[in-house]
Amino acid sequence: MTTLDQFESIFKSAVKPLYRHKVVSIDRAVIVTDLDQTAAGTFAKQVQQLLAPQRITDWEIVRGDQYNSTLDLLRLLEGKTIDLICCYRNLHSHAWQHPHSLGSHLDVLIQKTSSPVLILPHPEAGYAYAHAYDSARKVLAMTDHMTDDDVLVNYAAEFTGANGRLHLAHIEDAATFARYIEAISKIETIDTANAEATIKHQLLKHPRDYIDSCRAALATKYPSMTVDAIVAYGHQLADYLAYVDELQINLLLMHGKDEDQMAMHGLSYPLAIELRQIPLLII
Repeated sequence: MTTLDQFESIFKSAVKPLYRHKVVSIDRAVIVTDLDQTAAGTFAKQVQQLLAPQRITDWEIVRGDQYNSTLDLLRLLEGKTIDLICCYRNLHSHAWQHPHSLGSHLDVLIQKTSSPVLILPHPEAGYAYAHAYDSARKVLAMTDHMTDDDVLVNYAAEFTGANGRLHLAHIEDAATFARYIEAISKIETIDTANAEATIKHQLLKHPRDYIDSCRAALATKYPSMTVDAIVAYGHQLADYLAYVDELQINLLLMHGKDEDQMAMHGLSYPLAIELRQIPLLII
């Protein structure tokens, strides 16, 4: 390595990603159901109680008799300024009884609208955790790359609230890392042990630094909020599911929109399928 390369590496290593807080305003929310007027009103009251800390001023309730197809539903929402869509999986279907899918209506809402979507436990299922609707928020925000993800953290902070507990999580896939190290081990000019230790450290350093900057910035805005870091190697899906149970999380935030594909972003889809027992916010 040349002196110039060494200098460049030192300089890049010293650069840390910084979180910049921006207040998220949620003024108008739409609650989408497949229920009749009475049942839709009952469900809406539960949602409004859950979101009372967000002080939403404008609510719209969509009943089951107002649409039949995904196209009908999109037309109902078309042209409206919506800050949050609240829904549950498998609208107009009994598939909610099985952990197999989100259903076509919810898939379309997530991919074809620009609004964040709050997925709630199905009102008829009875599988919601006892703490799913607790007023004390325990929030887990996860992403493939917990660096420079201000939008996710801004929403997480808004939904955690001044006195809640926010867990910012970044899990590197251990199997993928092992596969890359196996490839490196076959390159004679690279010291495998040194490369493994150095890369392993560096991959976790950036998310740790970024979460430190989140903690510092949020402390000035929400001094009573607790911000914890989860930065580790592991099996992403299994570990996130375990953290939700272990920490008694009652809201999971993650990205769901992917510009390069019609399906949900990365790990979000299998997590959304598995986690039916608590609210999920897809942004």
